[in-house]
Amino acid sequence: MIAHILPTARRAPIFATFAAALLLAGCGGHGNKPKDTAYVAHDVDSLYLAAKAKLDARDPKTAAALFDEVERQHPYSPWARRAQLMSAFSYYAARDYTKSVEAAQRFLSIHPGNKDAAYAYYLIAMCYYEQISDVSRDQKDSQQALAALNDVVRRFPGSRYAEDASLKIDLVTDHLAGKEMDIGRFYERSGKWLAAEIRFRNVIANYQTTSHVPEALYRLVETNLSLGLTDEAQKNAAVLGANYPGSEWYLKAYRLMRKNAL
Repeated sequence: MIAHILPTARRAPIFATFAAALLLAGCGGHGNKPKDTAYVAHDVDSLYLAAKAKLDARDPKTAAALFDEVERQHPYSPWARRAQLMSAFSYYAARDYTKSVEAAQRFLSIHPGNKDAAYAYYLIAMCYYEQISDVSRDQKDSQQALAALNDVVRRFPGSRYAEDASLKIDLVTDHLAGKEMDIGRFYERSGKWLAAEIRFRNVIANYQTTSHVPEALYRLVETNLSLGLTDEAQKNAAVLGANYPGSEWYLKAYRLMRKNAL
């Protein structure tokens, strides 16, 4: 069972490359070092470069505030569009996921058909993905991450963002199956056989490609026997043997069925 997902493992190349491209897109022909000031009226070039300098200096929180100032002070400038997305990225880098999502959604509401929309959708998905907690906790972020990742794949198939999103969908799906198993085991330990059976059946029906299915089938054998449903227990043991004949869960189910003289 996956207790924790480590989402940072594959995020760096895509985010770093895209952020660099956005920054360079607005930095042509300006060699002056920006002043370390914020919330003061500046020409758009200097303000954007000041934000870039803060991001380069690994101060994403201040960078985000400065990128927001670009949009606030120069809303009709071409820089404003770039600043909106860079603000979303900077908030993400600062782990302020709520503001990152808000900034990305604002960008999409104003520029829905922009060439960088794929990145904005991907950034939203990553914000939810980064907040996935272990299976003992509420999985609202996991559900939101799964929906957002699927949105990236659906809207931008074939893109590098869709490729990475597809890999993460598999991890999130396995994680959600792990949550169902965790709840099912709890019910089983508490003697709530029917409630446990519902959870295990949900794993088999809705998470068929995950690593949790063999155990779910075995747990069904256990709960079936506890409920006196011997025919169901035999059926689930047979399915387990047919699909996972060499697994530890089939061997345990086989011993359990022999113990019960079935």
